[in-house]
Amino acid sequence: MVMAKQGASTALPRLRFPEFRGTGEWEEKKLDGCLDYQQPTKYLVSETSYNDSYKTPVLTAGKTFILGYTNETRGIFSQGLPVIIFDDFTTASKFVDFPFKAKSSAMKILQAKDGANIKFMYETMQMISYEVGAHERHWISKFAPMPVLVPHPIEQKRIADCLTSLDEVIAAQGRKVQALKIHKRGLMQQLFPRECETQPRLRFPEFRNASEWQRVPLGEIAEIKLGKMLDANKHTSGQLLPYINNISLRWNDVDTSNLPQMYFNEGELERYGLREGDVLVCEGGEPGRSAVWDGRLPDMKFQKAIHRVRFRGPFVPKILVLYMEAIAGTTAFESLFTGGGIKHLTRETFAKLTIPLMSLIEQQRMADCFSSLDTQIAAEANQLAALKTHKQGLMQQLFPAPETAGA
Repeated sequence: MVMAKQGASTALPRLRFPEFRGTGEWEEKKLDGCLDYQQPTKYLVSETSYNDSYKTPVLTAGKTFILGYTNETRGIFSQGLPVIIFDDFTTASKFVDFPFKAKSSAMKILQAKDGANIKFMYETMQMISYEVGAHERHWISKFAPMPVLVPHPIEQKRIADCLTSLDEVIAAQGRKVQALKIHKRGLMQQLFPRECETQPRLRFPEFRNASEWQRVPLGEIAEIKLGKMLDANKHTSGQLLPYINNISLRWNDVDTSNLPQMYFNEGELERYGLREGDVLVCEGGEPGRSAVWDGRLPDMKFQKAIHRVRFRGPFVPKILVLYMEAIAGTTAFESLFTGGGIKHLTRETFAKLTIPLMSLIEQQRMADCFSSLDTQIAAEANQLAALKTHKQGLMQQLFPAPETAGA
C-alpha cells in the first residue's frame, strides 16, 4: 500500500493499494444508489421455540445477532447472499453470508446494486457517524439519501477482500478465546461439587485420597459488607478518593482506568476501605460478578453496589470467585437474588450461600491452576482486542475522512 497525497477537500483515502495509485478520486454517491432494500416480511419466523439443534438461524441486526435456531423450512432468505441487515430504528447493521430467517419487521435487507461490492458497502456504513434521535424508521428518510464516497468496483473488491481476510483472523482469535472460556467453565464444574454434593467429579491426583470437602455458609467464615451509598448532597469535606462500582467490577478483574470519586470522611476511611485479598461481589447490575482485589492502588474504596467479602480466617479468596463463576446460571445461583426485572444480591441471602471448604493446600492448588488459565485467557483476549483496534485504524486510512463525503 502507498500513502495517497490528499488535500483538505480531495475524495481520497490516506492509504491506497499500489495498483490504484493515480486512478483519481473516489466518486460521491448516495447510499440508495449503491444498495437496494427489501422488507423482511416473507422471511419472518412464525414460532420462537428456538433450539440449538435446529438448522436455520433467526437474526437481529442488534448486538445479540443470532436469537436462536428454527426448524421452519419456508421463508428462508437464501438467494442473493451476502446481504446487510439493517435495524430501521437503531441503525445497527450486520453482514450476513448465510441463509437465515428474521424476527423483526423493523429490519431492512440490503443488497448491492450493480457496480457496488456488498462487503465494501457494509464497511462504508460502519464508518458513518450517526446519532439516533427520535424513535423513527431511518433507512428511507435518513440513510438512503446519505452521500458516501466509493471507488471503482475493482478497488472496492480489493479493499473488501483485505478486510475480509482480517475479519477471518479476528474470528479465529475470537473462537480461540471462546474455546478457552468454555474449557475453563467445564473444568470448574468438574472441580467443584454439584449442588447437594460434597465431592467434586474431578480432583487433583495428590488430593484424591484426602478427606471429603465440607460445605459452610459464607456468613460463618467471612464478613460481608456493602459499600458507601452515593452522596446525593455531594459533600466536599473529607478526602476525595476513587471507589469501585459495579461498572468497574468485572469477572476476575477490576477496571481501574476510569474510576469515579467521592468524598470520604475520617470515620469512613476504614469502614469502606479495601485490603489486598478482599473479594468484591456485585450487589446489582449483574449480581454475583466478582473479583479479588489485588491492592494495586492505595486508599481504594467501594460503593453500595458492591459487597466486600473479608474472610475471618485462613481462606484463599479466589476460591469464592471461582465458585461464583462455576455456579453462575444455575438454580443455586439464581436463588440468591431478589427482585423482579432488576435482580439484587442481599447481604442476608449471600451470607447463607454454602460454599465448599477444603484444605488450604488444595484451595491454593485450585487457585493457581485457574490463575494460569485466566492469564492465558486474558492474553488471548488482549490479542483479540488488538486485532479489532488494528482493523479500525486500517479502515480509517483505507476510507476517505467522513467530512469529504459531504456528511
